[in-house]
Formats: sequence, C-alpha cells, structure tokens
Amino acid sequence: MNWYDEHVAPRLVDAVCAWGGLEPYRREVTAGLAGTVLEIGFGSGRNLPYYPASVTHVYAVEPSRQAWQGAEKHVAAFAGVVELVGTDAAHLALPDASCDHVVSTFTLCSVADERGTTTELVRVLRPGGTLRLVEHGLAPSARVARWQWRLDGLEQRLAGGCHLTRDPMAVLARAGLEGRWSHAGFRVARTPWSYVTVAELARPL
Repeated sequence: MNWYDEHVAPRLVDAVCAWGGLEPYRREVTAGLAGTVLEIGFGSGRNLPYYPASVTHVYAVEPSRQAWQGAEKHVAAFAGVVELVGTDAAHLALPDASCDHVVSTFTLCSVADERGTTTELVRVLRPGGTLRLVEHGLAPSARVARWQWRLDGLEQRLAGGCHLTRDPMAVLARAGLEGRWSHAGFRVARTPWSYVTVAELARPL
C-alpha cells in the first residue's frame, strides 16, 4: 500500500462516510442482526453504534491501519467483542460457516479480488446466514453510466481502488448468494456516486 492509499485515501473515504445522510442505510442493514457478524471494510467503525445488543461478536476486516486506529472510540463503546481478523477479505483466517451474518457498506466497490472476496464471504457464512449490503454502483441511467465509465479510472486512483461501474447484486449472485430483498435508487441528485443498492442476501441451506 503506497503513502497516498495509507494516509490520504482513508481520511477522504471516512469524511464521505461521515455524512449524516447515510444513517438510514446503516440502521437498515444492521436491524435485526444477532450473534457473530463479519464486517468487511470496517473503516473507523461507523456501523458499530447501530448494531443491536443481540450482536455479541464482530470480526473486522480493514486494510488501513489508520482507519482501524480511528475506530477506537466506537470499539470501546461497543458492548460486545470487536476483533480485527485481517486486512484482505479475499483471505480470511476464519473457519467455514463461522459467521451468522456479513455486513458490507460501500466496500465491494473497492475490493481488489472481487471473486476471491465473494467466495470467502460465502465460505464463512453459515447455511442460511445473511449478507447485508449497502453499495453504490453502475446506474441504470445511460447518461450517468457514461460518466461513471469516464471517471472510473480516476476514482480508483483517488479513492482507494473504488470502482464506479460494478453491479453489486450481480457480483454476489455469481458467488451463489440468493437475494431476499433489495431496493435501489439515486439517494440525491443523479451523480456518478449516488446510485445506491441496499439488500439482504443469504447463503442457501
């Protein structure tokens, strides 16, 4: 990881993720969770305050040391256990079927090994376990999508490998996860960053 990706990109991403308009998404994807949760792209722990008391253990995957250090106050306030288990979601040091849920908020857009990551997420989910997702992605609007393709390379360089042109639901369906519910739309004005999908998918029994 170069100096920019280690020191600048995490601050940039965290500043964007601090926006209060994301709170309803965080509440929606954490509602009703229980037991053991794997959260990829843990960042500075901004989802932790929204986890219900029924979540007892959170395995965190976060590539940035700076972001993990910035999570200290949220980790300290969490009633359960938070454990950093790695920096790369494509290589998880967790047993098969060891997690009740996976949470991913604005993370699949930036994983380097898309197939390896989704394969690992399915492996560590118990049968019937769910993946909760909030993700921006390729818009259905042709005009917005053209700008997404134009800006995709620049976005990857400036925002820690973030892609504007991925389809998160297609990525997860290819991994064998089954959709339970989802909704998608532009959260604000029609910009290359604002088409957001919120979903729950499950590992088949």
